[in-house]
Amino acid sequence: MSDPTKPSSKENGMPVAYLNHEFLASRDARTIRILAEYLHPWSHFRQNRIHDTVVFFGSARIHEDGPMGRYYNEARELARLVTEWSLLLDQERQRFVVATGGGPGIMEAANRGAMDAGGKSVGLNIGLPFEQAPNPYITPDLSFEFHYFFMRKFWFAYLAKALVVFPGGFGTLDELSELLTLAQTHKLMKKIVIVLYGTAFWKEVLNFDALVKHGMISPSDLDLFQFADDPKEAMAILREGLTQYYLQGIDHLPELAEEETPAIAKSRI
Repeated sequence: MSDPTKPSSKENGMPVAYLNHEFLASRDARTIRILAEYLHPWSHFRQNRIHDTVVFFGSARIHEDGPMGRYYNEARELARLVTEWSLLLDQERQRFVVATGGGPGIMEAANRGAMDAGGKSVGLNIGLPFEQAPNPYITPDLSFEFHYFFMRKFWFAYLAKALVVFPGGFGTLDELSELLTLAQTHKLMKKIVIVLYGTAFWKEVLNFDALVKHGMISPSDLDLFQFADDPKEAMAILREGLTQYYLQGIDHLPELAEEETPAIAKSRI
């Protein structure tokens, strides 16, 4: 059998199509590149037994020694607590693994906290003109570079069982809005625990009560998330919700039972 990784030995010396880099970089091969950004992470998640994640969102501009440095330190501490707890769970699969956007700031802090606890963590990086470069605390085999924003968002949404959102800008607001919409519409066949970290910041930046007042969301939509202001409080919310839905709750919520790893959520029709 011929070696699929070596070019064709025919007289023209042309490589097979899947080794033709000019073709793979072309407009015609866009669907192949998109598929690669699904299959490559999936393969690594499977090999590392990553079943599901707890996603940390937040600003790349928050630094450990900056004016909002408390959020860096508290994200690091919360990620450490999450990882220490998750390491006590299912030994066959990696449960509730810390996942971030892979960059600096809050993302770095969360990956760093997972490393502090001796656990693995995921970094879903995206190529941007500024700010975004992989931080050194991501587990090397779980560090990914995406070209397509929507494929990166897929992996955030479809593996996450919980979401912790620290103060951030447009990117953080975009990611939060997307996950809240998926939870509100029940598009995904799973429960997701959402924590907004930093009550004063979020109530200043987003007026959820005004959205209810003007009929843009339902009063019950405010139950989709909870606020927290310190790592222990946030950890208590995460542990309670994840235990209810995914550890003790399977008998009561059989639709949440997932056998395959990684546990890619199913979409409702």
